[in-house]
Amino acid sequence: MSKLIVKDNSLMQASYTLDMVEQRLILLAIAEARETGHGITENSLLEVHANSYINTFHVEKHTAYTVLKDASKSLFDRYVTYHDVNPKTGKDRSFHCRWVDKIGYEPNSGIVFLRFTQDIVPLITRLEENFTKYELQQVARLTSAYAIRLYELLIQWRSAGKTPIFDLQIFRQQLGVEVNQYKTMSNFKTYVLDFALKQVNEWTDITAQYEQHKTGRIISGFSFKFRQKKPKKSNLVTLTDPQRLLFAKKLSELPEVSSKYSEGTESYSQFAVRIADMLKDPEKLKEFTPLLKKVGYKAA
Repeated sequence: MSKLIVKDNSLMQASYTLDMVEQRLILLAIAEARETGHGITENSLLEVHANSYINTFHVEKHTAYTVLKDASKSLFDRYVTYHDVNPKTGKDRSFHCRWVDKIGYEPNSGIVFLRFTQDIVPLITRLEENFTKYELQQVARLTSAYAIRLYELLIQWRSAGKTPIFDLQIFRQQLGVEVNQYKTMSNFKTYVLDFALKQVNEWTDITAQYEQHKTGRIISGFSFKFRQKKPKKSNLVTLTDPQRLLFAKKLSELPEVSSKYSEGTESYSQFAVRIADMLKDPEKLKEFTPLLKKVGYKAA
């Protein structure tokens, strides 16, 4: 099932500084709360399991446990600045609020427990026209916090395929660039904008390019044009039960399979039965795909 992220556009446009792990932790908490059907309220103590972090972002177990432990401490001090319109006066206003008011970590199981603040909850749960939705898998392979934020800022304009001009100072804040970071334009482009854009273009479902805008000789903003990538032809393997049994037997005889998956005390036939069971799991099937092709599997 695709993990869906839903955020109010005022939050998407907000200014905040989160590192990559903190962003991933928040996104995973949002996605999993929706996936379980439990939803999110101001009283919800959400759980993010290390295994989920490992499987979604493709990191090693030790790394996941370490970064989640650190993020469970640092996220408590993070805040977001967001903007809206005063319904009484029609004037713009801004607010500062923390992301979470409670967060903890269970070291033995690698579970982070967190509760979003009552101000943040409405911004990540309401399903209205001013919300942007995207699948978590679109940012799962991004390793830059700036890239995640850039993707979120762009897809608000998905239907138009282009953005308005982002004022440079506001844009820097929205990306999470601190005041004293990358102050020269060359450094900002090299280490933030170009780096983030390269990741977005390589790993997400859109391809974007930017145009810089000047006031006099000074760059004062950026605008973007982007297009949706064409869906890639599916390379997913599908096996009937007879095929699963047939190829499990062939796989059991491969040295590279035996060295990695065999328990050592089982016969080839027992090993083949266990492989056949593993091939029922979509993730395992994906893992075995190169080896299946090696032993003669051909897609229909």
